[in-house]
Amino acid sequence: MLKVNDLQVFYGMIHAIKGVSFEVKKGEIVTLIGANGAGKTTILQSLSGMLKPKSGTIEYNGTELSTIEPHKIVQKGLAHVPEGRRVFYQMTVEENLELGGFSVKDKKQIDEGLKNAYEKFPRLYERRKQLAGTLSGGEQQMLAIGRALMSKPEIILMDEPSMGLAPILVKEIFNIIQEINKAGMTVLLVEQNANMALSIAHRAYVLETGKIVLEGNSKDLMGNTEIKKAYLGG
Repeated sequence: MLKVNDLQVFYGMIHAIKGVSFEVKKGEIVTLIGANGAGKTTILQSLSGMLKPKSGTIEYNGTELSTIEPHKIVQKGLAHVPEGRRVFYQMTVEENLELGGFSVKDKKQIDEGLKNAYEKFPRLYERRKQLAGTLSGGEQQMLAIGRALMSKPEIILMDEPSMGLAPILVKEIFNIIQEINKAGMTVLLVEQNANMALSIAHRAYVLETGKIVLEGNSKDLMGNTEIKKAYLGG
């Protein structure tokens, strides 16, 4: 479904991503784990067109994405839940959701998307007329996920969905990610909470300073001594 080959990304003179290659198959949850500054967010921003790589290929369902504008990438079925939620604070919950469906031309589909979002996140329905800036961190994360789902994607990129949330909310968000996946959504998850990420993912890639240093089945990586020591507090 998604194949990244020899991705090279620079910030000015800084070589941020150094020849990264990985793939995500339809129906999987794949996680990228690593310390702050490893390059996880940079990779997601490259996939969704927010950053242009210097070289390498990003192939999604047979289409090369690296030269396509971000809004057209959304139309092709790839949605991005950015780090820090990035909801529009001065717009209502419902307006944020409707904005997520900008690429959907059929009004019935937008209405159906809203209905599905409210069924998945009842708290958003209760707060649908509230400004997004008045929501709690967990509610804003639910809104960011709901907004991404409005475009009817085939694959959803999630960047640090647990950031800044209380442990009970982290568990709720990860349950939601699993539910979305069980309903047929492919997920590429970037997380610093390696324990939680590996507990729900099928496969994982470990990033260090812009390179993939380890990859494999998530359960195997959870038992890896080096991973335990570096990321799991073992």
